[in-house]
Amino acid sequence: MTERPLTLMAVHAHPDDEATGTGGVLARYAAEGIRTVLVTCTDGGCGDGPGGVKPGDPGHDPAAVASMRRQELEASCAVLKISDLEMLDYADSGMMSWPSNDAPGSFWRTPVAEGAARLAELMRHYRPDVVVTYDENGFYGHPDHIQANRITTAALELTGLTPKVYWTTMPRSMMRRFGETMSEFGEDMPEPDPAEAAAMAEIGLPDDEITTWVDTTAFSGQKFDALAAHASQGENIFFLKMGKEKFGELMGMETFVRVKDATGAPLPEDDLFAGLR
Repeated sequence: MTERPLTLMAVHAHPDDEATGTGGVLARYAAEGIRTVLVTCTDGGCGDGPGGVKPGDPGHDPAAVASMRRQELEASCAVLKISDLEMLDYADSGMMSWPSNDAPGSFWRTPVAEGAARLAELMRHYRPDVVVTYDENGFYGHPDHIQANRITTAALELTGLTPKVYWTTMPRSMMRRFGETMSEFGEDMPEPDPAEAAAMAEIGLPDDEITTWVDTTAFSGQKFDALAAHASQGENIFFLKMGKEKFGELMGMETFVRVKDATGAPLPEDDLFAGLR
């Protein structure tokens, strides 16, 4: 019998999320011979349409946008050498408080038990050694990211599997560098209201609370190209404006919080598979 390969499963909300937070680890571990499985929960239909037309504007066709984004996602997976792509194909819920949150078939409106059962089936099939998704707040409060966390947590309980489990995050020091880089590239951000400013201040974690720092500098070019594959959303992907060299300097480290572990691998760690090989 052939030995089962080590397997990483990343559970993401939309096409392009796989590249933003985990493009480096997906590319790195694929290059190391690890099986990489991407589960994308929604169809991305609330993204920009051709010509940058926004959701809710005349001419925005969610079905057409979803079809276009599926092709872009497949191109991104090819760049990152992802072994297996699984799509749950729930309707994109849009940002918090958008009317699309409550649309029939939206991911946000889907019962957690339903989504978890489908994801659990995939987990039983692939038997991941490492599972990566968002934290309980979906990193920045996006409903589909929150729902991805919920169904992942519930699916793991259903399966009884004991992989190492990680939430994506970002150190506050890196958040400050992003702000400086955006200013450098002339991205004038509107002054947020006090509530928004308070919410932004809570994004990410203090550096000393990050458990896992994975150096993916050698794969930053692939990560950049994977993001670029999502060309229809280019207006929303600030990182593409800085070019590959600056991108590699800023995005060469991917960071996580380890929330479940049966290996006893010491922290902090520099490898999602520490204790497994």
